[in-house]
Amino acid sequence: MHIWQYAMLVGLGGIAGFMNVLAGGGSLMTMPVMIFLGMSPAMANGTNRVAIMAQNVVAVGNFRRKGFSDFKLSLTLALCTLPGVVIGSFVAVQMNPVWFKRILAVVMVGALLMILRGSGGRRGAGDKPVHTVWAHVGMVFVGFYGGFIQAGVGFILMAVLYDLLQLDLVRVNMHKVFIVGVYMVPSLLVFALSGEVDWLAGSLLAAGNAAGAWAGSNVAVKGGDRVIRIVFAIAVVAMAVKLAVG
Repeated sequence: MHIWQYAMLVGLGGIAGFMNVLAGGGSLMTMPVMIFLGMSPAMANGTNRVAIMAQNVVAVGNFRRKGFSDFKLSLTLALCTLPGVVIGSFVAVQMNPVWFKRILAVVMVGALLMILRGSGGRRGAGDKPVHTVWAHVGMVFVGFYGGFIQAGVGFILMAVLYDLLQLDLVRVNMHKVFIVGVYMVPSLLVFALSGEVDWLAGSLLAAGNAAGAWAGSNVAVKGGDRVIRIVFAIAVVAMAVKLAVG
């Protein structure tokens, strides 16, 4: 790879990290670019996880510094993703790429509708969630999807956490980045042991993702639900249209 390609990875990572923390879909940009630069799909998938790991570590720390943290709930949710993420990282599903992209587009639009419909006031950090058990069950399936594909998992996670735990979107994102950060450890390990990680490209992408995550978590806390909702809607519609017609 040339110097300009490395620089492009850092810049692209910044955009992806910002999007991933506020909404999701950043990997739907970074993975195609890495494939375009000559990586195999598996290598791009594995390399992208280095950046996702760094992104979420930075976001978790920044949310915590700003007073947004619920370690116990975040950890139990994250642990429930692990069986699914390990299986998903090993499984190779044979599916027509066109149909896959259309199905993913439908999933993202469904997530958007769940977020936008609103159901009165959302709960704060001290209130008891209403569907805790189902939220934990849902994490198993989220883990499988995240382990297998990762791209677009943020949309699904936000919809599940928002609808079942009845949290405001700032706290939804607070939990999301913690969950993804935890399950990314075994997932990245599987790809690394399979030799499907370009560590140099991954480190450069990670630098960009981390910077974007820092900016995104600041915007999330400062802007609150309204800003997150707008960014989420724009990201979902743009990605869904691209996947449906591309």
